[in-house]
Amino acid sequence: MPEGIKLFTGNAHRELAKDVAKYLGIPVGDATVTKFSDGEIMVRINENVRGTDVFVIQPTCMPVNRNIMELLLMVDALKRASARRITAVIPYYGYARQDRKVQPRVPISAKLVADLITAAGTSRVLTVDLHAAQIQGFFNIPVDNLYATPVLLDYIKSNYTHEELVIVSPDAGGVERARSFAKRLQCSIAIIDKRREAVNISEVMNVIGDVEKKDTLILDDMIDTGGTTTQAAGALKEKGARRVIAACTHAVLSGSAVDKINKSAIEELIVTNTIPFDSKKEQCKKLTVLSIASLLGEAIKRIHEESSISSLFI
Repeated sequence: MPEGIKLFTGNAHRELAKDVAKYLGIPVGDATVTKFSDGEIMVRINENVRGTDVFVIQPTCMPVNRNIMELLLMVDALKRASARRITAVIPYYGYARQDRKVQPRVPISAKLVADLITAAGTSRVLTVDLHAAQIQGFFNIPVDNLYATPVLLDYIKSNYTHEELVIVSPDAGGVERARSFAKRLQCSIAIIDKRREAVNISEVMNVIGDVEKKDTLILDDMIDTGGTTTQAAGALKEKGARRVIAACTHAVLSGSAVDKINKSAIEELIVTNTIPFDSKKEQCKKLTVLSIASLLGEAIKRIHEESSISSLFI
């Protein structure tokens, strides 16, 4: 058991926090996170944290604003309780898609959230598969952006014949991710040429690459409404793909995403548990959930021991 380390969590993903704590061999810290009748959040740390190295696990997923506020208040409470160092462990970073100005008079929300997390008293941030890597530069504190690639790769290698697999990027922006994944599996890649007509609405236009009579794996960092992924699956089938599998780190699955996936050509959707699923796992029989608890746990252990975590960045 690491000495001088404490692990706390809000209400966003207690199951993941328990798994990480189990990996580290420590209990989840005693904290009360509730709300008053008017909706204000109340946080109280129920144990001594003076001089300790504290890690707060809190993905800022749905309900996004509540979970962000819980994180900020927990960090503030720990800071005022004289914790030596506070690391915000954010497996899924909300507002990450709003990382630049794409229209006049709009905010850069990812930067604002970074400022809020820093201003609350956070010493460093540990996250997984940021939607845009440049978000690390929005912080003036150290940020470790881990990748779920090892977790996904192990599963793919164990369950699919990678010699017959084609890694598919659902858009031009994901080509580097697909190429890196394909390189480790020593297989080819394909690209979906997609034109987005409006926010959360996409139209698949063409498939670049040979997918005929091949097993295809659509790889993305997140799946939100499911439109891009399911349309990509349909396009691959039209081009003669033998099987269509999908994989992503963050399964947001908002709106009618589960229904779209159930009705799509996708045979299996492989995701990690950066976001809690509630009833979605029961509603979507195609869903396979892999745990990142050991990845986060190892990173936390190395950060606490001030040792290198570079080997986890693959």
